[in-house]
Amino acid sequence: MDKRRVVITGLGWATSLGLEVEKVWGDLLKGTSGIHAITRFNTDEYSVKFGGELSFWDGSPHLDSRDCKRMDRFAQFALGSSIDAVKDAGIDFDKEDRDRCGVIIGSGIGGIEEFEEGHAKMIEKGPRRVSPFMIPKLMINAASANVSMQLGLRGVNTAAVTACASAGHAITDAVKAIVQDEADVIITGGSEAALTKLGLACFMTMRALSTRNDDPTKASRPWDKDRDGFVLSEGAGCMVVEELEHARKRGARIYAELIGYGMSADAGHITQPDEQGSGAQMAMRRAIKMAGIGLEDIGYINAHGTSTPLGDKAENNAIKNLFGPAAYKLAVSSTKSMTGHLLGASGGIETIIAAKALSTGDIPPTINLENPDEGCDLDYVANEAQHRDLKYVMTNSFGFGGHNSSLVLGKI
Repeated sequence: MDKRRVVITGLGWATSLGLEVEKVWGDLLKGTSGIHAITRFNTDEYSVKFGGELSFWDGSPHLDSRDCKRMDRFAQFALGSSIDAVKDAGIDFDKEDRDRCGVIIGSGIGGIEEFEEGHAKMIEKGPRRVSPFMIPKLMINAASANVSMQLGLRGVNTAAVTACASAGHAITDAVKAIVQDEADVIITGGSEAALTKLGLACFMTMRALSTRNDDPTKASRPWDKDRDGFVLSEGAGCMVVEELEHARKRGARIYAELIGYGMSADAGHITQPDEQGSGAQMAMRRAIKMAGIGLEDIGYINAHGTSTPLGDKAENNAIKNLFGPAAYKLAVSSTKSMTGHLLGASGGIETIIAAKALSTGDIPPTINLENPDEGCDLDYVANEAQHRDLKYVMTNSFGFGGHNSSLVLGKI
């Protein structure tokens, strides 16, 4: 059997900049920040008072109040984004073999808000008042489960859980399932809703977050000398991926082909990356090798680029060590400078951005990059979007625990 090829045919996301893919894409190209003061809870006792919050979220247009009550916020984001991706793909599942259509969605933390509220109720009112729906709402596979139930998809269904690399690994698993002829169509990506009282407290006490409370839109500044941590955000990025000939037969629009993936582990520290980015370098090298292209063929990297002092330098070193002189011909940008860090959902959002960049040639900027840190001398698309003739692009996702994921997308 000839190797089955996998393409992206539908896009959907939920971000602090909005829900509509084309509108948010336009905002990203203009360098618009989606970071603002947190409104969902009181931050008086927090040293961090801002984030990438979906303050407008009420589930609409796809979920009503009854749907929202039976799902944690992260599953709501996943379902809304998946429905948008299916609509964008123009696929009618009534005409498909639902046994060969699946869902694989990643999340780093899952239903932390449901956990917080359930625990508080148990402490205040006793164990008999804990909701019987607490576990089905907080479990990480609730996102994939709810999407499959809503759409009636009976094929492969699982969830990737590798911190901030979760969506990258979910997409990798989807590619594998289609290449191995286990499925024809899969909805995949990532979702996260950890911008809660407990979630913010956890990252705040780790000293992982920026404290630039006086100017939140300037807080996420990857590779800038004055960066002081990442910005915690929430949302989802989901897409429809399908086998190439299946997509062609139904006349689907194709954004990009997923031609390579690479995975690795730092095997060093639970939260700190290797200074030279050796694990990240290995993931990128493997993805390019699988794609069957040369290093010089990659035109753009959507970087992990979280705006943390250690992580940015490690990725900078990894790119330079792997690409050598070719690194200086690359465009590299971090769209987390505008979206903040969506943890396990980031790879979904950023794969969509990579696909849009590949299909349009437009590369979103890294905003707030005013004074590049020592050694951070690559073309980081500082503050202004670029336009290039792109044939292959890469997107990186690296997570606590030393999990690394890289994906290579090609034009078709």
